[in-house]
Amino acid sequence: MGHHPVNNATPTVPPTPDTAARFVATHTLLALDARHPYAAKSLIDAQDMHRTVMNGFKGWVDDGSRDARAQMGILSTWTVDLRRAQLSLVVQSGVPGDWSDVPRAALAEKPHNLTIDRTFRVGDEIDFRTVVNPVRSRPPAPGSPEKTRGVRVAHTRPEHVKTWFARRLQPVGEPALAPDGVTRIGADTDIDRLALRLLPKVSSPAPHKGLRIARAEIKGILTVTDPHAFVTALTRGIGHARAYSCGLILVR
Repeated sequence: MGHHPVNNATPTVPPTPDTAARFVATHTLLALDARHPYAAKSLIDAQDMHRTVMNGFKGWVDDGSRDARAQMGILSTWTVDLRRAQLSLVVQSGVPGDWSDVPRAALAEKPHNLTIDRTFRVGDEIDFRTVVNPVRSRPPAPGSPEKTRGVRVAHTRPEHVKTWFARRLQPVGEPALAPDGVTRIGADTDIDRLALRLLPKVSSPAPHKGLRIARAEIKGILTVTDPHAFVTALTRGIGHARAYSCGLILVR
């Protein structure tokens, strides 16, 4: 009986995107009295709103860490009901926050913590809402010195904001990184069925003069196409101005 050669080579199979991915984070819901100076200052000054959010996470990273927010996975979003004088702030983080420094009189109700632990699969349909900073980079003027950075210009028309968001969608079979370098969100949608609203800009006085952040709210239904990329988008947020309450995707 002759020996048959044994072929130990593993056949190469093209990688397929994971069919499921798990998302874990903490959400804190803060309901603040918009008339109290603590909340009123955050509404007027984007830098102060950033400080209000970050104050809940002292001691997790070294003071002065450049990327403290990203290290702790902190994203936030807020809405204000002027009739009820209530500022509703949602803070997402990878570590638990401590809100004991918020003046008791500024709280409309006790901070409410939720642990989010969800598994997303290809084909899941998800209700979402996000507030984004829709900007494009205008290239530097001809003849500018080398390494001059382009200027970020805000989109101010709803159709341009929709185009901005459409570039981040990920149709089935498409990679998580678009050919033009844009990071996609692992989900797709019918762009014409999205609800879109331009929001007031937020800004900050000295020493952050010139800090003016354009904002737009986008709501609709997403279909998950790449669960891993989708969880990354939920964890890291999308677009610019993530330190200023933009880019958090809230899902139901």
